[in-house]
Amino acid sequence: MERYYQPEIETASREQIKQWQGERLVKQVRHVWDNVPYYRQKMQEKGLTPDDIKGTEDLHKLPFLSKYDLREAYPYGLMGEPLKNCVRIQSTSGTTGKRVVAFYTQHDIDIWEDCCARAITAAGGTDEDVCQVSYGYGLFTGGPGLNGGSHKVGCLTIPTSSGNTERQIMFIRDLSATILCCTPSYAAYLGETMKEMGLTPDQIPLKAGIFGAEAWSEEMRQDIQKTLGIKAYDIYGLTELSGPGVAFECSAQTGMHINEDHFIPEIIDPQTGEVLPDGEQGELVFTAITKTAFPLLRYRTRDICVLSREKCPCGRTHVKMSKPRGRSDDMLIIRGVNVFPSQIETVLLNQGYPANYQIIVDRVNHTDTLDVQVEMTPEMFTDSVGEIEKRQKELVNGLRAMLGLTAKVTLVAPKSIVRSEGKAVRVIDKRKI
Repeated sequence: MERYYQPEIETASREQIKQWQGERLVKQVRHVWDNVPYYRQKMQEKGLTPDDIKGTEDLHKLPFLSKYDLREAYPYGLMGEPLKNCVRIQSTSGTTGKRVVAFYTQHDIDIWEDCCARAITAAGGTDEDVCQVSYGYGLFTGGPGLNGGSHKVGCLTIPTSSGNTERQIMFIRDLSATILCCTPSYAAYLGETMKEMGLTPDQIPLKAGIFGAEAWSEEMRQDIQKTLGIKAYDIYGLTELSGPGVAFECSAQTGMHINEDHFIPEIIDPQTGEVLPDGEQGELVFTAITKTAFPLLRYRTRDICVLSREKCPCGRTHVKMSKPRGRSDDMLIIRGVNVFPSQIETVLLNQGYPANYQIIVDRVNHTDTLDVQVEMTPEMFTDSVGEIEKRQKELVNGLRAMLGLTAKVTLVAPKSIVRSEGKAVRVIDKRKI
């Protein structure tokens, strides 16, 4: 039997959802106009006032926000509440090392945790379950979001954070964890490790997993389900909008229901910005209609996907989004961390290297690898192994400080990276996603 955390909302009629969205959008636009001068100016440049927005049918008139705006307005320029009303920030890396910082009131956190509680309940979670949260805690939204959602459902919550695989497996077995929350690649790694320990799926207490923060294929899902003996559910979110729980998968496993009482989705043509009809593939845009501390209107996610309003057998009435099918920008997601080639370029140029480099991404033993090949200039060129190793180490440290993860760096001879006539091929992604 399908379970819901907030049945009256999750199975509400389309008319009811539309009514909530209209009322909340009008209120949010007024809130942003009154409290966020940065966005008010964007509206004024388009000749708009809050009176022009009477419901969701007027949403398309509003200006877009993008990562560029977040960078321009950093740190406080997009805040919609006084600092004294805010109780937390979460953060993720931005395009050039300037981080995206999102603010939360206690009410914003409650809403976010409700959304995560819906996801856990959709995966079969109840107050009888033991939920192990193996997403990173701290500035990253994965750990705090699912942790709060797990509390709301009433699960016994094990906040292991990421890493320390032996301890993760010990807790799963000793405390009989039934739900695992982490990145899909880490779930696959845990599964492989348990297999090597001689554990069969029926000896693993887990029954469900909620996996997100990076792209994963249907094949990878089947593989994880088989190895761990669980049902694996997808979850979607981004720091700018709150974190995981913007959308989540139900028992049908055919796309993720968007929490439409909090987020209005649109699909646009990434080139023209024109809104596309349901069923067409394009860039996903979100308007947060209940979040007051960091209230983003028409935020361009750069994720390419499709929306579907087909009736879902689970009984939920909220629209479904497909797994993101790619990006309309050049962001890579490595081990759950956002990585932009421009960040890598910034580190190289700061350390005196030319902008001739190649990023090779692969997945080895279910873990993403990041290899940056960098050309030396003729002046730098040396065949002293010690000198090359020293320089590589400096770059590894610089990249770790910028990206928050470790990359392998290989210095190569001048002119050895193939030059392109057109757009330089900076990224070679060998992962089968």
